[in-house]
Amino acid sequence: MDTLNWTLLSIPSIILASSIHEFAHAYAAYKLGDPTPKMMDRLTINPLKHIDPVGALSMILFRFGWSKPVPINEGYFKRPVLGTAVTAFAGPFSNFLMAGICALINKIPSLPLFIQIFIYVFAIVNLSLAIFNLIPIPPLDGHKVVRAILPKRLRVYWEGLEKYSWILIILILFPFSGVVSQYIVNTLNFFLQLLGF
Repeated sequence: MDTLNWTLLSIPSIILASSIHEFAHAYAAYKLGDPTPKMMDRLTINPLKHIDPVGALSMILFRFGWSKPVPINEGYFKRPVLGTAVTAFAGPFSNFLMAGICALINKIPSLPLFIQIFIYVFAIVNLSLAIFNLIPIPPLDGHKVVRAILPKRLRVYWEGLEKYSWILIILILFPFSGVVSQYIVNTLNFFLQLLGF
């Protein structure tokens, strides 16, 4: 797919997928007892509440970006570490779910070509967002998920990495961008084949 078509189709895909991702975080936290996302008006799929303009532009141009993180207070959770992990995983899970819905729509006979292409791009964006966010380094969702399964004696060191979130992103993702990209592409292709695209 050429750059122009990718840009035209990826913009709405990224906005929608990112908004659903952040809403899923907010909804999970709210259902687990944390009123913070609702008080901060994040319990919505309205893109204006979730999209970071610079992060969205970066995602379109470089296929790497970010949204406004949903604020949570894990002190409201009955089991804080588990509640935070569930809340973190809810974002990528919502994107896997969207990709699955795309696969079902793609099975409909005689879909117009434009719809087929858009569904394919939307599935790619959702899967890429989920796969990337499950990398276990802060501030990505995978870091919180791994935290929940670590022994307590290791958890304190793992939590300490959060102070260096963006430093780790720069030191790990950029020098090893080829490795990370290959991991994402391979995993993406696996899921696309699994879903029948």
